[in-house]
Amino acid sequence: MTSAGNTRSLRLVSLNVGEPRPLAYRGRTVQSGIVKPPVSGPRWLGETGLQGDAQADLDNHGGPEKAVCVYPLEHYPYWTERLGKSLEPGSFGENFSTQGLSETEVCIGDVYWVGSSLLQVSQPRQPCYKLAARHGVPEMAAWVQEQGRTGFYLRCLEPGEVRAGDEVSLVERPAGAVSVTGANRVMHHDRHDREGIRALLAMGELLAGSWRTKLEKRLAGAEEDPTLRLEGPASGGS
Repeated sequence: MTSAGNTRSLRLVSLNVGEPRPLAYRGRTVQSGIVKPPVSGPRWLGETGLQGDAQADLDNHGGPEKAVCVYPLEHYPYWTERLGKSLEPGSFGENFSTQGLSETEVCIGDVYWVGSSLLQVSQPRQPCYKLAARHGVPEMAAWVQEQGRTGFYLRCLEPGEVRAGDEVSLVERPAGAVSVTGANRVMHHDRHDREGIRALLAMGELLAGSWRTKLEKRLAGAEEDPTLRLEGPASGGS
């Protein structure tokens, strides 16, 4: 690891939490914790997430590798224009709506202080159809993936309190770090870039285990189909 100074203004602008609730999608009802309104005051952040926050699909959301979902507020003007509606922080199901933490500048393995909690970037977010259900736009997850405006996840190294307005301080960055944008490129666009895959795998346990498994299988010649993740289950009853 190498230490990293920071001259940019990095900030947790909005802290958002929510419990699972039913959402209508393609003629059925799905349970999701993607609706996360902003909250005031401090919240305890532990190894598996924030006090008062929960997810419905624990196979793909939450847990130690995905304790916190982060989304840059810098993306909101783009989506406001594209969707034709105003968006409040938390509209992408993120826990942290941030300033100064774009995918191009944040790297896998980066360690940050936020409030009294020490956090580490574990993987980019892989958008799923719950975004489509949240916004009533069937193509939403695919758009987020294509644009690379995915956000990312954090693991909690040291539990503590966080609140809206906290500064975010970069503590260290691993040698040979790959940016979130670079990881998204390999996972979603240049899928057969073996050098890029190996660079990500070289991050070892800094990269979330689910990503390592997918990339290892890809190196071995296996292909995964993202259709279910992006589009969800077929239309039908609730």
